[in-house]
Amino acid sequence: MSDTPVIGVLALQGDVREHLTALAVADAVARPVRRPEELTEVDGLVIPGGESTTISKLAVLFGVMEPLRARVRDGLPVYGTCAGMIMLADKILDPRSGQETVGGIDMIVRRNAFGRQNESFEAAVGVEGVAGAPVEGVFIRAPWVESVGAGVEVLAEHGGHIVAVRQGNALATSFHPELTGDHRVHALFVDMVRAERAAESL
Repeated sequence: MSDTPVIGVLALQGDVREHLTALAVADAVARPVRRPEELTEVDGLVIPGGESTTISKLAVLFGVMEPLRARVRDGLPVYGTCAGMIMLADKILDPRSGQETVGGIDMIVRRNAFGRQNESFEAAVGVEGVAGAPVEGVFIRAPWVESVGAGVEVLAEHGGHIVAVRQGNALATSFHPELTGDHRVHALFVDMVRAERAAESL
């Protein structure tokens, strides 16, 4: 078995290309995923930023929502940024009508918590598990985490709000590391995927 994991990016909406690039730099084979059969071929999955309501509806439309929920329940490593964080939340504080999530992280998130598009900003964020200088976080209509369950590890906060979490094989950030050229958060996720593959091969 090759040591290079195959990691998909859910390519329904959002900044898919940037994630594919970041994963490749972090030494993964990266490919877009739109259909259930493509989901079966990856060792991990990134759910990108975009519009969480749109991603939710398209995931149902393309038939990937239920298979993705099942794989996440079975331990598929998954990383969500911004809207992807919302998709991984077990509960949304203020969901749009009909909005669904994949779930996987015992947290409650607030959509657009940091403000509208014109209130987007960048900030240095110290992320637990990422060595070196703080990560430059790009916050675009970003959510924050209102609360977490006992099994969730808080990796970062900004302005008194939780902006990065991990629970088991699920990782989520409010911000967009894929837009900065700093691929350390993606490298952290690739390491998570490698660890899961190694555990499965025992």
